[in-house]
Amino acid sequence: MTSNRLGDWGFMRRIIVMNTKGGCGKTTIATNVASYYASQGYRTALFDYDAQRSSTHWLNLRTEESPEIYGVTAFRRETPGVTRSWQVRVPPETERIVIDTPASMDRHDLMERVRGVDTILIPVLPSPIDTYAAADFIRDLLLVGKLRSDQTRVGIIPNRIRSHTLAFQALKRFLNSLNIPVVAQLQDSQLYVQAADRGMGIHELPEHRARRHRRTWHDLYQWVETGGPAPAR
Repeated sequence: MTSNRLGDWGFMRRIIVMNTKGGCGKTTIATNVASYYASQGYRTALFDYDAQRSSTHWLNLRTEESPEIYGVTAFRRETPGVTRSWQVRVPPETERIVIDTPASMDRHDLMERVRGVDTILIPVLPSPIDTYAAADFIRDLLLVGKLRSDQTRVGIIPNRIRSHTLAFQALKRFLNSLNIPVVAQLQDSQLYVQAADRGMGIHELPEHRARRHRRTWHDLYQWVETGGPAPAR
């Protein structure tokens, strides 16, 4: 894991959400991970590398009552007189960094994004096109990214699933063929849309509405933080 010790919470962690297939839910996962950390009292920063600025828009919708998340508009090009390191700076007390990425990345961008991260989360939709795209991306990630298993953990998150559909069963067969853990499964629910429209994580919705989804995010948080086995599915 990363070697920077910060306060009583432990090591600074960098969590990146990525997949070169568009529309698979990267921003949904990034914003929910960031809001979960903030709700747990971590000083959290959210990097937005996507020029569509969906994560930035979500941050702008958050109210003053919501746990604070520091936003970094990393997609912006450098401006005269401003260095890149200054542009993507975070407060020195930051404990958790969550990174949202665009669909289109060349090999140089891929290597730059994964350098120094502790955890990579890969969302995958249950469709044949998304499965094939995920297979290609995972191959490039492992080969081009040159990841070392003792430094970077990789987890897959099936997104918008309906458990009894043929598409999800096909996705499960594909995922079972990989040596990468499935660390969460996100149900197909309009609650994610409703939370996003308010600049919230789904776990920040009233208890009676989001109860069945809270365990998913707690399990994911535990996997990232403790380094233990992936939750049983």
